[in-house]
Amino acid sequence: MLQRFLSLRRSFSRLAGSLIELGNMYCSTYPPQPQLSELDQTMASVQFISLNSSFYLMGLCRNIDTLIKFHGLLIVHGLVGNLLCDTKLVGVYGALGDVDSARLVFDQMPDRDFYAWKVMIRWYFLNDMFADIIPFYNSMRMSFTESDNIIFSIILKACSELREIVEGRKVHGQIVKVGGPDSFVLTGLVDMYAKCGQIECSCAVFEGIIDKNVVSWTSMIAGYVQNDCAEEGLVLFNRMRAALVESNQFTLGSIITACTKLRALHQGKWVHGYAIKNVVKLSAFLTTTFLDMYVKCGQTRDARIMFDELPTIDRVSWTAMIVGYTQAGQPNEALRLFAGEIRSDLLPNSVTAATVLSSCSVSGNLNLGMSVHGLGIKLGLEECGVKNALIDMYAKCHMIDEAYVIFHGVLEKDVITWNSMISGYAQNGTANEALLLFNQMRSSSAAPDAITLVSALSASATLGAVHVGSSLHAYSIKVGLFSLNLYIGTTLLNFYAKCGDAKSARMVFDSMGDKNIITWSAMIGGYGVQGDGSGSLAIFSDMLKEDVKPNEVIFTTVLSACSYSGMVAEGWRYFKSMSQDYNFMPSMKHYACMVDLLARSGRLDEALDFIKKMPVQPDISLYGAFLHGCGLYSRFDLGEVVVKEMLQLHPDEACYYVLLSNLYASDGRWGQVNQVRELMQQRGLNKDPGYSLVETDADFVHGWWFIFWENP
Repeated sequence: MLQRFLSLRRSFSRLAGSLIELGNMYCSTYPPQPQLSELDQTMASVQFISLNSSFYLMGLCRNIDTLIKFHGLLIVHGLVGNLLCDTKLVGVYGALGDVDSARLVFDQMPDRDFYAWKVMIRWYFLNDMFADIIPFYNSMRMSFTESDNIIFSIILKACSELREIVEGRKVHGQIVKVGGPDSFVLTGLVDMYAKCGQIECSCAVFEGIIDKNVVSWTSMIAGYVQNDCAEEGLVLFNRMRAALVESNQFTLGSIITACTKLRALHQGKWVHGYAIKNVVKLSAFLTTTFLDMYVKCGQTRDARIMFDELPTIDRVSWTAMIVGYTQAGQPNEALRLFAGEIRSDLLPNSVTAATVLSSCSVSGNLNLGMSVHGLGIKLGLEECGVKNALIDMYAKCHMIDEAYVIFHGVLEKDVITWNSMISGYAQNGTANEALLLFNQMRSSSAAPDAITLVSALSASATLGAVHVGSSLHAYSIKVGLFSLNLYIGTTLLNFYAKCGDAKSARMVFDSMGDKNIITWSAMIGGYGVQGDGSGSLAIFSDMLKEDVKPNEVIFTTVLSACSYSGMVAEGWRYFKSMSQDYNFMPSMKHYACMVDLLARSGRLDEALDFIKKMPVQPDISLYGAFLHGCGLYSRFDLGEVVVKEMLQLHPDEACYYVLLSNLYASDGRWGQVNQVRELMQQRGLNKDPGYSLVETDADFVHGWWFIFWENP
């Protein structure tokens, strides 16, 4: 390299004419150099010719190492310090991605002109170094008062990316002072104000643009959509079409996003048709945006059609489709799509992995969940979202110890991490551990949210821990969550109802401003389990007056309330009304409630006739209700006949043997009880043990809750 450079330099005097011509050809965009009075054999003329040739040779450097060596040669031979040469060095360093070296050269320039500043700021922009642009521009303003539209566009882009509204307003003032902004500058102002959340200012600038082009319209539409003004974005799109401005793919992308936010499926389908008609070929970006719109509007079938039409499936579209299936309650489809593309060597990111784990949780697919866990370790997917999904997956697959291992290994636990573990304990019958973990959370930096309180209240209801639940009630009022969250109110209502405190449950119910169908069901059931059927039916009547349509769960709760209260006529009336007035097909739960109602009232023959006329095969819950009535009214003969018939149909199900054993025990026939148990042992059948919980250890509760209140 050095020999080549020296030989070139020795040839400069012979090739002066041609090098000057060549240099001028490559430097035509740069400020002209002062003309020499004559080209004699003086050192000044040789240096000038050498400089222009060096300028040309710099452009031939294709990597940073070559440029550094060439820069060294320029320094050694005294060819630096010239404005043209140094500006070229700044540009070449920037073009090769070494912006720091470009800045070093720039800082060493003794006399920087406006063009040199412009070159430097351009390379900051092209390398997305927005944080360096604004202070550099402020330094430039101290040396030059002039600016141009290119500089203004770059500064506005930096303000947009950094959300620097104060600096953006200053630049706006400078633009007004200089005058004559072009459409790019005005569009940059629209974008800057929109991204800084000043949508009114953005709209004012937009309306002041005389010749609006597609970029201007698109920027304003995108600004509306980004600032949760999706309807205004759609209205502006109609104005754009009326102005006969053709939209591009970015315009349509913003419009589809607006439809997605509004869940406006009809408008989204229209935009889809418009795109097919007016766009030659839909890009992968636009297709994925349509896919996301269909997914979030619950149209997984249409979304899958879009997915299958993609020429190449990337991680974004793949993840969007998996998320769509998961959110639509189709976890098996999500898992099938995931497994299929994994075999095609498409690997997941953190969002994909977390979504697949969520589908594994819903479907109970522990094996695939463990496989995703292993794949995540291999790919280094250690984000908190993946860890939270793993905790939830293991907990819902009843692997609570494995869930705790993951939880314990998370160093920076967020509120979702705590919630996943607390709800996991509550759902797996370890309510005491759930409350203890809740107390640990209170001692940490994470603040409980509504989901945390719902899980803690559910655990308290499972334990029958009235004092703990009441303290949680007080805490929810203290932090302002009770009045703001419907689910906390409903859970509190359900907690008091399960603990037998109908008065407190009704107090919570009456204090709730908004009520959903679950709230009404909880209150109806709360009266029902206390044997207050009249209270349940009164609440049901109030619900109908509020124009809340009952669902199948509500009718199950009403029929159960009638059963607990012995209200046979009312039970028959609501059972018939369910199908006649609301077009609900009775489920097994509804049939079981009616059998229980008739059996509790001593109408065993009527109950047996009802069972025989059912259009579906009875299950264990229904026979359990019937046999309970047989025990209450000492009709063991009738019960024995029914159970023996069931044993012939289900000889390998332990539950029916248990029913027969309990029936014999109720009649004091202990010898036959032992015979049934021996028969179960011979057939290898086991009864799942049952248990009951009641709050008796007041010292434990008060001591535990004292710790809670000591850590507010």
